[in-house]
Amino acid sequence: MTERKPPGMSFETWIDHQITQAQERGAFEGLGGTGRPLPRRDKEQTSYEWALEWARRQQADPKDLLPPGMALRREREDLALRVPQLPSEAAVRATVAEFNARVEAHWRRPADGPDAVPGVADEDALVRLWHATRPPPSAPEPAAPPPVPERGRWWRRRRSPRA
Repeated sequence: MTERKPPGMSFETWIDHQITQAQERGAFEGLGGTGRPLPRRDKEQTSYEWALEWARRQQADPKDLLPPGMALRREREDLALRVPQLPSEAAVRATVAEFNARVEAHWRRPADGPDAVPGVADEDALVRLWHATRPPPSAPEPAAPPPVPERGRWWRRRRSPRA
């Protein structure tokens, strides 16, 4: 459908015209579910229930359906679960800084309607959490004694008895 509606033609007529052309081309032949009625619903669904069911059918995460502010709040709560798996304190600080930058960008954009206002993550508290989940440092192994330097020929000459 790359063509534009001709001027002066109503939308209904234009849509009917496109459907007729598609039927003539056979675009509706061999579609799955042809001739079968739509599945009946046992109960009326709210739009929220429908969206959750749709997300499950599409194998999407229902968290992806949250408004941006709520998604950022949820992610802030999940940071405490992600931090212990990070390899270093620098990685923790980088993750928190990246999250806080996204929160601040959310604050700067105009509001599209009622949306939760997320707060920034406490970097120092998450670093303390990371340190608390680290295993205690093991006792350092005793260092091997330094190697004894091999004495050169000059030492032997010095110690050899003179005749």
